[in-house]
Amino acid sequence: MSKKNQHVVPHQGGWAVKSEGASKASSIHQKQSDAISQARNTAIKNKTEMLIHGKNGQIRERNTYGKDPFPPKG
Repeated sequence: MSKKNQHVVPHQGGWAVKSEGASKASSIHQKQSDAISQARNTAIKNKTEMLIHGKNGQIRERNTYGKDPFPPKG
């Protein structure tokens, strides 16, 4: 299992979870919430980031489950 960030991206008729840099999806889901759950579990297990993309493909949310390279101050 690679330690790459997990992306939730639009896919034909649903949503896909893809590891960063992968050409194929690791899983495909009808609902975005199911894809987010799968990506979150993988990111927690691998201590990486999960990035959620909107329907337009732009990142709308990101969560770090490992060492955060840019932790907030304060």
